[in-house]
Amino acid sequence: MLRWHPTFSRSHSQLAKGCSSGLSSTRLVSTHIHNARTFSSSFTFSSPENGSVVSEVKGRVSRPFKVAVIGSGPGGFYTAHRILKQVPQSSIDMYEALPVPHGLVRFGVAPDHPEVKNVINTFDEVAENPNFRFIGNTSVGTFVTPGSKKADLEIADLAQHYDAILLAYGAHEDRILGVPNEKSLKGVMAARSFVGFYNGLPSEQDLAIDLSQTDTAVVIGQGNVALDVARILLTPLEELKKTDLTEKMIKILEDSTVKHVHIIGRRGPLEVAFTSKELREMLQLPGTTFHMDKNLLVSEMERAGKSLDRPRKRLMGLLEKGIKESKPNQPKSWSLQFLRSPLGFSGDGNGSSGTLKAVELGINRLEGEDHNRRAVPTGAKEELKCGLAFRSIGYKSVGIQGVPFNGRKGIVPNKDGKVVDENSNVVPGLYASGWLKHGPIGVIASTMADAYQTADTIISDWAQGEPMLNESLVEPSGGAPVLDILRSKGHKTVSYQDWKKIEQREFEMGTKLGKPREKFVTVEDMLKAID
Repeated sequence: MLRWHPTFSRSHSQLAKGCSSGLSSTRLVSTHIHNARTFSSSFTFSSPENGSVVSEVKGRVSRPFKVAVIGSGPGGFYTAHRILKQVPQSSIDMYEALPVPHGLVRFGVAPDHPEVKNVINTFDEVAENPNFRFIGNTSVGTFVTPGSKKADLEIADLAQHYDAILLAYGAHEDRILGVPNEKSLKGVMAARSFVGFYNGLPSEQDLAIDLSQTDTAVVIGQGNVALDVARILLTPLEELKKTDLTEKMIKILEDSTVKHVHIIGRRGPLEVAFTSKELREMLQLPGTTFHMDKNLLVSEMERAGKSLDRPRKRLMGLLEKGIKESKPNQPKSWSLQFLRSPLGFSGDGNGSSGTLKAVELGINRLEGEDHNRRAVPTGAKEELKCGLAFRSIGYKSVGIQGVPFNGRKGIVPNKDGKVVDENSNVVPGLYASGWLKHGPIGVIASTMADAYQTADTIISDWAQGEPMLNESLVEPSGGAPVLDILRSKGHKTVSYQDWKKIEQREFEMGTKLGKPREKFVTVEDMLKAID
């Protein structure tokens, strides 16, 4: 039937306004006008659970649906995958700051977990869709952090050319401990930076890493990233040489004297954040003894009783088995230490300078009910000698200019992926996916389900005639004029075909070294590979 629907003409320059503290907002100026559009009286939609495909998206004119995706990690690719599959007339441009795609899959997944990286095959299938375009080496949105480098494009530059913009640029910073000498001592660093370094992330290649001056490292935090760091430090080098760990990191590991790694948590064993798979790998490290407080584990399990769910019981069972089967007096060791909070770091200079020598730990006790246990300081302290310390207490996203952002939570505020302002009002046409949407939690499989939820929200909004960035009957231009502007400035963009050339060069270099690939670790070298 024929239906009249109000449309909105908005000033895109307003998108450039925002602030970094608390909940920043984007205010869009709306003027009501009326356009005639054709609507169908029915709408059929599928949920991600049943995996079915919408045979025909109804409720909107059949002109192409133009979407810009900011970020090329799992959150962006999975959302794009679902939109392209369910909306045949959709067209997606994916913008990526680096010349290479795949985000966390390339730069976050551990080198010895190649099976996790198989999701790249799905991403390649998405990129083969004729309605998909990858625009690499092009940053969108200047971070609100003071001193941030200006982006190649701002959100306002894209808004007039698309119906919707999906924000999926992930988490670029890590949470800090906020204790003395955390940033002044050599040897204290973010686990996120270390992971980025050994995975070839260009922005982390200047990280100063020396593993030859100590035999003991400490990791603050007890999640999967913490175990990844410990495993890289303790795994036999010959095994790591078979992975896509960069040669730069392999050379550093060749000189490593690290033999012992302590993984510190402020609460107890029932509150660890790592999963069974990662724990099992740590317990299977050859020539490595495992230490932890057996009595604490037993008492906490007895206290919890039947309240433990099956995955947590399985995890605790692995810890029990690890304690029982661990061989003593091996050349290497790792430990899980609980009820400990870092109070500060001390160095070999005046304590606040030089190279790390020890971490001071406050001893805690646990209070509270099940599933809400709190670490409470007892006032007791201890010192743990070490020459390396990795902060691994979580990643966080950073806001970009012109987009609402909750600085406290480190997310773009949203309802099922639909961006909202500080008053919980929907910002038409703006969406979020991945860690930017819900915080840095979960694995790639959970990111896929979350991305599908955002995709379903976008599809539903489009099909039901909800306000978007462009409400005209005239099809928005998409990325063509944006690319023209970039070319006029002499800016070099990278297509997905260009990326495949870079990848092929990496495969070739890897073959010579007996490994899957050898990554380019600088933007300059990546771009040279396609010249």
